[in-house]
Amino acid sequence: MQKIKDIRVYKTNLRAKYKRLRMEMSAEQKALLDKRIFDRIISSRTYKECNTLLTFVSTAIEVDTKALIERAVADGKRVAVPRCIDGTRDMKFYIITSLDELEPRTFGVFEPDPAKSPELTEFDSAMSIVPGLVFDLHGYRLGYGKGYYDRFLSAHPELINVGICYCCCTTNTLIHGRFDIPVSSLITEKYIKTFG
Repeated sequence: MQKIKDIRVYKTNLRAKYKRLRMEMSAEQKALLDKRIFDRIISSRTYKECNTLLTFVSTAIEVDTKALIERAVADGKRVAVPRCIDGTRDMKFYIITSLDELEPRTFGVFEPDPAKSPELTEFDSAMSIVPGLVFDLHGYRLGYGKGYYDRFLSAHPELINVGICYCCCTTNTLIHGRFDIPVSSLITEKYIKTFG
């Protein structure tokens, strides 16, 4: 691996590259890849055995999770999505039963309303779907740089964390810090890769 002089420049360049790759996808191509990833998720043993699904609510350039939310609710799973806590880099998860319960908020992302949705406080038998702009083949990820998921994953080491990503947004190795937590497995449109 090449020597990196400034980690901030390295991460900024990577984020720009993988955002561009996603934005250049046609709607048809994205829909096809999203469906393949969806099929791999719901047919996975981890999904079938979990009672609770934690997942982000996807934006336009992310792997679609809205169909997954609807399917998990239909499958009788408890579904929880994150809400960023004002003035911090922390987030809490709230249980929802419909996408209609969400409202646009932090960075335009749809989030639950704590006045209408109960907070998830027990994480037994839970599967957590983790976002990332790019994942490497060791389970490490590069997100948007705000640190919300890094803090959450550090606080909940008991969770089974599953990254979802397009194959074009994976790389062999990412530079990571000693406090970065890799996902348990990575699901793309082509494969499921489990990490030790």
